[in-house]
Amino acid sequence: MKNAYLGRQLRRLRESHGMTQAALARALELSPSYLNQIERNQRPLTLRVLQRLDTQFGAEAQPFQEAGDGRLTSRLRAAFADQGASISTAELHDLADNAPGLAKLILDMRRRLRNATERADLLAEQISGQPDMPAATGFEAVRDYFYTRRNHIAELDRAAEPLGNLLPIAGRADALTTYLRDRHGIRVEMRAAKGMQRRFDPAQRLLQVSEDLSDAQRSFQIGTQLALLEESPTIDRLCDASGLPADALPLLRIGLANYFAGALILPYGAFRATAEALRYDIERLSRRFDIGFETACHRLSTLQRPGAEGVPFFFIRVDRAGNISKRQSATDFHFSRFGGSCPLWTIYDAFSRPGTLLRQLAQMPDGRRYLWMARTVSQGGGRFGAPVKHFAVALGCDIAHAERLVYADGMDLHGPDAATPIGPGCKLCERDACPQRAFPMIGSPVAAEPTSSRFAPYSTVAGPR
Repeated sequence: MKNAYLGRQLRRLRESHGMTQAALARALELSPSYLNQIERNQRPLTLRVLQRLDTQFGAEAQPFQEAGDGRLTSRLRAAFADQGASISTAELHDLADNAPGLAKLILDMRRRLRNATERADLLAEQISGQPDMPAATGFEAVRDYFYTRRNHIAELDRAAEPLGNLLPIAGRADALTTYLRDRHGIRVEMRAAKGMQRRFDPAQRLLQVSEDLSDAQRSFQIGTQLALLEESPTIDRLCDASGLPADALPLLRIGLANYFAGALILPYGAFRATAEALRYDIERLSRRFDIGFETACHRLSTLQRPGAEGVPFFFIRVDRAGNISKRQSATDFHFSRFGGSCPLWTIYDAFSRPGTLLRQLAQMPDGRRYLWMARTVSQGGGRFGAPVKHFAVALGCDIAHAERLVYADGMDLHGPDAATPIGPGCKLCERDACPQRAFPMIGSPVAAEPTSSRFAPYSTVAGPR
């Protein structure tokens, strides 16, 4: 327990027993002046005093345990921050320590507001469909921008291809370094700087790139800067025509520059032809082009040039907690924005078998089947003590395209029991009998009556472990 200021509660407890300060001080083995200072919140209620209160008053001292451990203050801080309010630590402590009932009421009201907001968002998503929903954040707005263009930006793809075809696979970063120097008078410097991948100083005509990156990663960072230099008019025009809110435009601008960089190091025609020849074997593609698994997956999800389309893939990246940090789709697949993901999806199995590529034939509630490939990837590190981030990456497509993939070999794509039933997340999924269901579907009788016995399997008390 951390020291807590609980003077008002202590005074109420003393007065409820008809005790004077002197009498309570003797019972707690304190001096009257010390107890007086505690009641006036000039001194905290320490663990030793709390133990003596517990001995003296038993269960009546329990509220001191609950208020004084800092949990209530922490929850209040999160609740107010969620509303954009900045409350001082002293005020939060005062509320939690001296009016815990009011503090808990505030938290309960915040919980009800959050649930109502989520319910409204889910219902809107269920009715409208993701592509037409208003974006909740700038990130979502940019994701929707790429989604409506099938994750393919033709202008930037074609602009990057001529130079990309001239770059050698081995030594791309060096070739781009020479190009920046000769064409733009910009010097590229490898730099060891914590948390920095790319930094451009226009006054000195200097581009700094982290020395911990691989050749392909350095090429990507240089390519991003090149996009901002040479394709700025195109990027500006795309941003102006996007209709996105002003706060999303900087994100869109860097997203478009990143798209150009990916198209530069993996030029469309050559990459698509190789992918078709290798039957979309991601690991062989990674070796052939000297790129990471995630980079190969991301580029495969962009191959939708009219008349020269690749397989229309969905691409997603999640962490162990289920947070989706990347989500791209060249066709229709319902990634739930608000309701979480399905635990039966193979992307979550990947964490239990790091480095192993897993495949899954999955069926959505509407009967459509998809072939998914998933594997873990890691980022960071590069030196002792540097943090490493772990993700799972998945690439999927409709089974109409599955036979073009090496991963479909040996699989029964059409058998009635061959597919794993998954959904868009419990709160949007119609599968009532799913053994992994964590929440009832929004709009179902169970969701409307959370206290009914039908909801018992999903409760935090009686639910499966």
